[in-house]
Amino acid sequence: MRPLRSLICLATVSSVIALSVARPVADTFRPVVRGKRGAVAAGHPLSAEAGLRLLQQGGNATDAGCAAILAASVIEFSHFSFGGEVPIIIKPSSGAVAVINGQGIAPQLATRQFFLDRAKRGEGEKGPVYRGAPEYVSISEGGSQPGAIPSSGILPATVPAVLDAVVTALDRFGTKSLAEVIQPAIELAEGVPIDELRATYIERTRKVFEQWPTSTKLFLPGGGVPKPGEMFSQPDLARTLREIVKAERAAASRGRHAALTAARDYFYKGVIAKRISEFCEANGGLLRAGDFAAFHAKVEEPAHASYHGYEVYKTGFWAQGPVMLEMLNVLEGYDLKAMKHNSADYIHTLTETMKLAFADRDRYYGDPDFVRVPGGELLAKDYAAMRRSLIDEKRASLEQRPGDPMNKKPLMNGAPHPALTGQSSVPEAERANDTTCVNVIDKDGNLFSATPSGAWLPTVVAGDTGVMLGQRMQSFLLEEGHPNVLQPGKRPRVTLSPTLVMKEGKPFMVLSTPGGDNQDQSLIQVLLNIIEFGMNVQEAVEAPRFQTLHFVSSFDDHRFNPGMLNLEDRITKEVSNDLASRGHKVEVQTAWGNPSAPTVIRFYSDSGVIEAGADPRRGRYAIAW
Repeated sequence: MRPLRSLICLATVSSVIALSVARPVADTFRPVVRGKRGAVAAGHPLSAEAGLRLLQQGGNATDAGCAAILAASVIEFSHFSFGGEVPIIIKPSSGAVAVINGQGIAPQLATRQFFLDRAKRGEGEKGPVYRGAPEYVSISEGGSQPGAIPSSGILPATVPAVLDAVVTALDRFGTKSLAEVIQPAIELAEGVPIDELRATYIERTRKVFEQWPTSTKLFLPGGGVPKPGEMFSQPDLARTLREIVKAERAAASRGRHAALTAARDYFYKGVIAKRISEFCEANGGLLRAGDFAAFHAKVEEPAHASYHGYEVYKTGFWAQGPVMLEMLNVLEGYDLKAMKHNSADYIHTLTETMKLAFADRDRYYGDPDFVRVPGGELLAKDYAAMRRSLIDEKRASLEQRPGDPMNKKPLMNGAPHPALTGQSSVPEAERANDTTCVNVIDKDGNLFSATPSGAWLPTVVAGDTGVMLGQRMQSFLLEEGHPNVLQPGKRPRVTLSPTLVMKEGKPFMVLSTPGGDNQDQSLIQVLLNIIEFGMNVQEAVEAPRFQTLHFVSSFDDHRFNPGMLNLEDRITKEVSNDLASRGHKVEVQTAWGNPSAPTVIRFYSDSGVIEAGADPRRGRYAIAW
């Protein structure tokens, strides 16, 4: 990209937001965005603008991040909405790193036996909603029983967790009221020009959601798909959000904490929970008011690993984030820089490392409130050294190889091989539609990273609340005894993976991405692009990427695709052929075909400069001030 000084602005922002600094760099589609007062990176320009607005109003990174999440829950409904979930990692400028566990729980009526019995009877919901693969995914039994949790419809909904996660974050780490933070979202719900992506997703999924009159009313106003540029409003959701704010204001005289709690309780213990419960009960769903009352987002300690002087923080083992830490522990034993970026040796080494980490994920990860996950053993450096010994530099593994961390062995004896392989049998319109991302760093070095997701199209709108119901229960397995088996009140093991990095005790970076099972594969590539190969943040997110499918999918019918390796075609044919000769089942994607789309923000402690990058693959957007 030619050296330039460019003004970064939005149509909704009249003032100058940031100036990019001239420097000779490799050609990128977008400039690095730099500022000193703060930076916000998100999945849509108006989500980022909401966060920037809070920074300009004197809020900190948590205030801005929560505003961006709430705005995204309105405007990015193809991939995330207010009825979904959002894990968050926060590092205040003074204080320890903390995780907000913003994943909803399964309803009390959601049992393993319910879904098995339902599948055996061949029962469905309204319309052409997926009823499960003919085989039941069981790692130990090879897929011998029928039944699965649907990918869409009203049954796979967990308790909506977004509001509680945001309120918890604001209460512990923010400075603003919920009314201030939610105001951009209310404005977007009252009406915004719809974009091409949302219009396309409405058209693509309409045959599924048209079976639900509440969804049809919202997404097909006047009976047709909105055209890009037409105003799209969500009046029921706007009313619900205003009611929540009214509850906060009514309790303001009792202090900020009490006001935030009142807003939260209005949703989870008041009329909103009651109305959603009544809608679900009347339409064959499982959520009830008691499930809302029982749920609370928790503040937890993060999982953590060191890598060559960097400290990397992820969520706990109820999400897949620790796989990235397992990968880093293994990769610490290699000279990646000497291999050269995206060489055959480099891609092979990372891919084989990813396979080992995902095998552990599929064997051990689950909600720690229900199962004992050997987290300390999985993240031990000596365990990583043992696992590293399994990697053959000349041959690709085609087996799933979980380790035995409790007994300090690199390989679990007698680990069964998943039998359900190949392409998903779930119709395209009903498959999981992924996620978005929010990252913020402010002038004081407060760090905020989030991965909002769930309640995406095709979704069921819960009556007159405007709240779209989620689909996250599909991430449970039905294998009896598995750490991630469905149980009432349990959180599914999710793929959502915000990331926070420190260096020598100082703020360094936040990054997150959509992409399902691919999230940590892409995030580790972006991280290594920066700390091993010296790329700036924009170069790092735009560089060619690869992904393995050598894991049990967290979605739909949970397929396993041994040895599959997807390469963007900007990776040379010579490298592709070399990898194929080692036994990788190589498939070449388009030049920008990788399904993830990270944003990343870096903080320079010596100068206070903040720089942000946003992947152009899926319309990410970064702004600074």
